[in-house]
Amino acid sequence: MSTLIIALPPSGGDTTTRYEHVLTPDGATVGVHATGAASLLPLASRGTDEIVAVVPAELMSWHRVELPKGVGSGSSRLRPVLNSLLEDRLLDDPQDLHLACEPAFAAGSSIWVCAVDKAWLRQHLQVLETAGRPVARLVPEFAPQGGPLRLQVLGEAEHPIIVMTGDAVAGGVARFPLDAGTMGAILGHDNPSAPAELLAEPATAERAETLFQRRVEIRQRERRLMLATQTPWDLAQFDLANTSRTRSLKRTLGAAQTLLRAPEWRAARWGFGLLLAANLVGLNAWALKEQASWQSRRQAIDATLTRTFPSVTVVVDAPLQMAREVTTLRQATGTPSGRDLEAMLAAAGAALPPGKNLSALEFAAGEIRLKGLNLGPEELTALAEKLQPMGYTSRMDGDSLLIRSEGTP
Repeated sequence: MSTLIIALPPSGGDTTTRYEHVLTPDGATVGVHATGAASLLPLASRGTDEIVAVVPAELMSWHRVELPKGVGSGSSRLRPVLNSLLEDRLLDDPQDLHLACEPAFAAGSSIWVCAVDKAWLRQHLQVLETAGRPVARLVPEFAPQGGPLRLQVLGEAEHPIIVMTGDAVAGGVARFPLDAGTMGAILGHDNPSAPAELLAEPATAERAETLFQRRVEIRQRERRLMLATQTPWDLAQFDLANTSRTRSLKRTLGAAQTLLRAPEWRAARWGFGLLLAANLVGLNAWALKEQASWQSRRQAIDATLTRTFPSVTVVVDAPLQMAREVTTLRQATGTPSGRDLEAMLAAAGAALPPGKNLSALEFAAGEIRLKGLNLGPEELTALAEKLQPMGYTSRMDGDSLLIRSEGTP
């Protein structure tokens, strides 16, 4: 998936503002590097590209704060706590600034927080949104990083700017005009050739080598912008977080429209349609087979009923009708059922432990209550296990042992 990287200019944004941008097809190579109005920026490939905006270093301030315990990334108190912690450090009212915390921080830890002018940022985001280039992610041009000192010389040859990052930089990111008079203050010691890493853009490389008296690594600006987007930073937090999710949803919907309409996806759409049709045909065939099997089993049950009881000429509910016919036949022959007193007493006598005498007995159809048995928990368990194969359940109901036929409601 390609990525459109837009460098936000320090000035305000409107329809005439020109945006430097980089279009990379894979995040590693530069496809387009140019400058143009928002309406002329490369269009996302029908909703599939990611648009990332880079916030310039000169408009950002960095602050190290200690979060109190219980205030983490998901806490609703985080923004008010940050306002309180930064109130004395910021030149502007915290309400007029957009604040963003470093990625993956925990409650009670020391974290980096950046501050950006909220009105300026919203202005550019609105211009890009109106032009049909909604920003999905905001990243800083430079962010605090650990490790050895890193110096990057940027800008024009006549007016170079040096940006410092690393553990030795107290403010996380330091940005100064580069000249011989400020070298000692910038580096913090008398040896200007000490930095572990020195990079420069082509326009400032010669000046940097002259001042530092060492070779520098050339890094194109477009390459630096791509590297900025590969960090885990995302400044779209707090009141901009919902906007970011909304833009992501729009990109997802755009991708869906691409699948439905774009010519290059026609073969995939046909393939998906054929796969769906094949599944529907298979499901219908399976349903017809199951229905035929069910009909066959039902006809076999109906045939068993009419063959066993020839008096039944119309079959409505075969299991229910067969139960009624069996009951009628049993009553006509005088054969007891499992719900009768004799059968239930016989089952209870076979299952009860020896030596147990009853004090009283109550009987209702399919249910018998035996009193005075005084059975222990182990005896009740053994009794239930013996009665279950006979078609009965048992339980203690107060001081009575209740035995019921499983067919009794």
